[in-house]
Amino acid sequence: MTETTTTTRAAPKAAVILTPGAEARIADLMAKAPADAIGVKLSTPRRGCSGLAYSVDYVTTEAKFDEKIITPGGVFYIDGASVLYLIGSTMDWREDDFTAGFVFENPNAKGACGCGESFMV
Repeated sequence: MTETTTTTRAAPKAAVILTPGAEARIADLMAKAPADAIGVKLSTPRRGCSGLAYSVDYVTTEAKFDEKIITPGGVFYIDGASVLYLIGSTMDWREDDFTAGFVFENPNAKGACGCGESFMV
């Protein structure tokens, strides 16, 4: 009789941790999304005085190398070219009397501009 062994592995961790506030905001965005939107995508385009910025937009097609995170309110994508800049980051949604927006705690950021719009790695 041959004995088989089963190995259980933990699911791979997402590059970005979404807080409950971020997940709620994604659900809100998807509830108001254009009909052709399949999710919301985070990318880090080059802009600002420090080099890279965070950008969150609707996405209509799934790109081959994007990371895909299923949330209760919709699908969240991370741009494949941006993943290396974001590994280990936490994304939150914060609102107060004067501002509202996604806030990122990124351990890879080596600096940021004074206004906080862009960062460098």
